[in-house]
Amino acid sequence: MNQPDQDNVTIDAASRLAQTIRDELAKAVVGQRDVIDHVLVALFASGHVLIEGVPGLGKTLIVKALARSFSGAFGRIQFTPDLLPADVTGHAMYDESAGSFRIRRGPVFTNLLLADEINRAPAKTQAALLEVMQERQVTIEGRSLELKPPFMTLATQNPVELEGTFPLPEAQLDRFLLKVLINYPPEDDETALVRRVTTGQAGDLLDVSAVSKVIEPEVVTAIQRVVGTLTVDDSIVSYAVRITRKTREWPGIAIGAGPRGGIALVRAARAFALLQGRDFVIPDDVKAMAVPCLRHRLVLAPELEIEGRSCDSVLEAVLEVVEAPRA
Repeated sequence: MNQPDQDNVTIDAASRLAQTIRDELAKAVVGQRDVIDHVLVALFASGHVLIEGVPGLGKTLIVKALARSFSGAFGRIQFTPDLLPADVTGHAMYDESAGSFRIRRGPVFTNLLLADEINRAPAKTQAALLEVMQERQVTIEGRSLELKPPFMTLATQNPVELEGTFPLPEAQLDRFLLKVLINYPPEDDETALVRRVTTGQAGDLLDVSAVSKVIEPEVVTAIQRVVGTLTVDDSIVSYAVRITRKTREWPGIAIGAGPRGGIALVRAARAFALLQGRDFVIPDDVKAMAVPCLRHRLVLAPELEIEGRSCDSVLEAVLEVVEAPRA
C-alpha cells in the first residue's frame, strides 16, 4: 500500500490506513474485534493500554501483530518479582577502555513496548515506567533521554492468579488511556483459532507471518496529529465531562474518575471516530469508549464488591442516566 507523505496525511488517508492496519491484525488474531479496535484507538490517540485477561486469549499475539504491521522498533519486558528499575529504563556503566561512564539504554527505548504480566513486578519497578509513560523520557544519572515517537506501552496482566503479584497503584493505572478486557471467544471463533494453530505447524508458536508491514513510524505520528484535529463540538466535550463527574457522586463508587478521565475520554473518542471513517466525534463515540476509558479509574465501595458488582456494570448505569447531546 502506498503511504502518504508524513507531512501531508489527510483525514481520509489516515482513516484508510487505520482500516488497513485493522485488517492486517485480523489476519493473525481470530475474533476479538473490539480488542483490536481499542488497541488501535490507544495507538492513534498516543496513549497506553492495559490488557487484562486469563492466559491463552491472545494478549501477546495482538501486540506482536501490531508491531509487525509497522516497521517501528518493538521491545518486550517480562515482569518478574526480581526485576529492577534499571532493567526497564537502563543504567550508567563504566567503560574501562574509554575511561568514562556510558549509558546503557533499557528496553523502553522503542516504539512499542510490551510489558508482559506487569503486575508481577514490585511497585518500585512498576514506577520506573511512570516517567516513561507520562513524559516520554528517561532520566539516568541526572541526564534526560527522550524517546523517539511514536511510543506506546501495552501492558498485560492476569486477573485470576494473584499469588506473587503486586497490584498496580492508582497513579500508574491513571497513566493508561484504556484498560481492555479480553474474554473467552465465542465457540465459532475458538474453533477457527484451534484449527489455525494446529494446521501446518508442530508447536503453538504465535504466528504473525501473515501480517504485512503497511505503515512507517513517522506516518503513525502523523496520524496521531490528524486525530488531534478531528472536530469535537463543545456539547460533546461537556458530555464527556458530565459522565466523568457523575462517577464522583454515584452511590457505591468510593473514588470516581479525575479530570484525566475526561481528557482520556475525548482523546479516545476522536481516535474511535477516525476508525469509523469520520472527521468529527458523535455522542456514540464517547459512549463506546467510556467503559474502557474509565473502568480502571474507579474504586468501588466494599458493599458493591460484596454484591459482585463490577466497574463496568456501574459505568453502564451511569451512561443510562447522563443525557447525551442531541444532533
